[in-house]
Amino acid sequence: MKIMVTGANGMLGKDLCPILENIGAFVIPTDIDNLDITDQNATDDFIQSIHPDIIVHCAAYTNVDKAENDSENAYKINCDGTRNVAMAANKAGALMVYISTDYVFDGTKNTLYLPTDETNPQNVYGASKLAGEKEVIKNCEKYYIARTSWLYGHNGKNFVETMIALSKNPELKVVDDQTGCPTWTVALCRAIITLISNQKPYGIYHTCGSNYTSWYGFAKEIFKLTNIEANLKPCTTDEFPRDAKRPKFSAMDNGGICPDWRESLKEYIEMRG
Repeated sequence: MKIMVTGANGMLGKDLCPILENIGAFVIPTDIDNLDITDQNATDDFIQSIHPDIIVHCAAYTNVDKAENDSENAYKINCDGTRNVAMAANKAGALMVYISTDYVFDGTKNTLYLPTDETNPQNVYGASKLAGEKEVIKNCEKYYIARTSWLYGHNGKNFVETMIALSKNPELKVVDDQTGCPTWTVALCRAIITLISNQKPYGIYHTCGSNYTSWYGFAKEIFKLTNIEANLKPCTTDEFPRDAKRPKFSAMDNGGICPDWRESLKEYIEMRG
């Protein structure tokens, strides 16, 4: 099985490529240094030349706050770039897996979001990723859209490491009125493999940690598992203003495809050493 991975140098891609190799796949990693997905002709030429069986599209503009004032680039990468990959994948007869986000929702629902629920992004990042979803659906016959959330991993800046680094502060305030599903990159990789291996029906899936918490609750669990004593205090979103509006409640129903977020966090901490 020949699998092409875009965004291979990102936090998710760095975990995904070796995990795919471990299951026997021939992995073709790509990133901006060898493939500019915003160049339609270059993307098509590259994909037709290697003729992959599967393309896992991890490449994305992911700076949520910066996107508010940089919407042109966010859409160029997340929408136009995704369209280029989707069209080329379809032409090559490849299955496409597109990594999307919980930020396609507005956060006004009080129960877990289902893949069939109405989308209504509240920030540029979420809107650009939703535009990418639509390009995949429009241009690729064989696809999985994998929405994930609150991603952390060993190969990139993430909430877990930030909390540990800040734990010695005299006081550490963390938002307690935003609720979502923390997701470990490795758990997401395993979910992607489940999608492509079990031949599930094409469509949209939620590939996030099971159950949900607030950022404050996430931080509490981090300190519990690391035996760190920190002066952790809950605060409101209004006390910690950001450029991009975040959904208050973006927890998603994953259909059992990923384990409980606390179980994954424990495994992450143990591997961290």
